[in-house]
Amino acid sequence: MVNSIITKNLNVYYGDQQAIHNISLDFLKNKVTALIGPSGCGKSTFLRCLNRMNDVIDICRVEGNISLNGMDIYSKEIEVEHLREKIGMVFQKPNPFPKSIYDNVAYGPRIHGFTDKKEEMDLIVETSLKKAGLFEEVKDRLDDMGTSLSGGQQQRLCIARAIAIKPEVILMDEPCSALDPIATSIIEELITDLKKSYTIIIVTHSMQQAARVSDKTAFFHLGNLIEEGDTSKIFTKPDHQKTNDYITGRFG
Repeated sequence: MVNSIITKNLNVYYGDQQAIHNISLDFLKNKVTALIGPSGCGKSTFLRCLNRMNDVIDICRVEGNISLNGMDIYSKEIEVEHLREKIGMVFQKPNPFPKSIYDNVAYGPRIHGFTDKKEEMDLIVETSLKKAGLFEEVKDRLDDMGTSLSGGQQQRLCIARAIAIKPEVILMDEPCSALDPIATSIIEELITDLKKSYTIIIVTHSMQQAARVSDKTAFFHLGNLIEEGDTSKIFTKPDHQKTNDYITGRFG
């Protein structure tokens, strides 16, 4: 198995408050890793370190090492824009731009200078929408506003937007929490399909979702990594009592 992202001794502070405590965690290429744990346990803070989203928070300080394919992502030589080409992100609430469906997907490739030829951009948009399982539903209305789509379609549009810039890793921060069960199951099927091409790291509150879509699971509690391993083992025979208590609903 090949590691895609390796984190070593990661500590994160918001001012004087420590949010993440000395976490070392590796992510396998073309696998889905679920980050689980109660609210406020550090899952999303950890996820946001992986593409330097915490850089925009003035009081946030990150210590330790994170590497993507051997490249230190916090190195001074790394441009954040270049990093975010490699590590895309899908947020909890679908957030399409107030632009057409086409322009939502074309936005990233345009600003990163992928192409200025219309036929090449058409192909990028079509391919990305197909990979996100949305093309057949919107192919006749690519000029409609992205915001006119249903919640589940908007989230798939955001996934298409993320993969249009050809990332290696996709981060998903509770991507189904605002969706109904049918839309959720479509996104989950999509995640299983997407891992053939991408490394996926997903934060989820849903134990059932983690069990359904992930290959690996990491359990966080109060900013600490309690346990990580194969999802089947974490959910059937965890090593730690805290993990067992959480997945059986005794706290959280």
